[in-house]
Amino acid sequence: MLYQGRVFKFGDNINTDWIISGRYKFKITDMSQLAQYLMEDLRPGFYNELIPKKSIIVAGENFGMGSSREQAPWVIKEAGVLCVVAKSFARIFYRNAFNIGLALVEADTSQLNESDEININFDKGLITRAGSSEAITFKPWDEFRKELVNCQGIIKYLQKHKTFALK
Repeated sequence: MLYQGRVFKFGDNINTDWIISGRYKFKITDMSQLAQYLMEDLRPGFYNELIPKKSIIVAGENFGMGSSREQAPWVIKEAGVLCVVAKSFARIFYRNAFNIGLALVEADTSQLNESDEININFDKGLITRAGSSEAITFKPWDEFRKELVNCQGIIKYLQKHKTFALK
């Protein structure tokens, strides 16, 4: 599994209210509309900077801290972001993200810069910058995480494996 995209870099301790501001999260229930306000309080107009299916959010430590609301990973996914790479994630954000099929990678992000073009190889556990032979390593994904993301989340994964049926 390989992702390629452009880096949009943020710092440490990005909380769920910065990912999606509290002033919208209960007024707008359509995730595609809510996604337009992604990171608005930190970077006004951020949604308009994104390149759908070619954007990767990179951050420092403790990304997604704060509430357990699923809107935070949902709006990232709905905005067309391929993946979030951070030094660490808040535990509930990490679980919510994989439950909806949003790819996350824990790696040292200090060498990555805004606008870098990067490749993420989930099988080998490597992040490389275009034009560079240097690699950042991370623990390669297990088959379960790969399939969760490929299935677009836990519900479709369970349906595929006939262990869950919507009525």
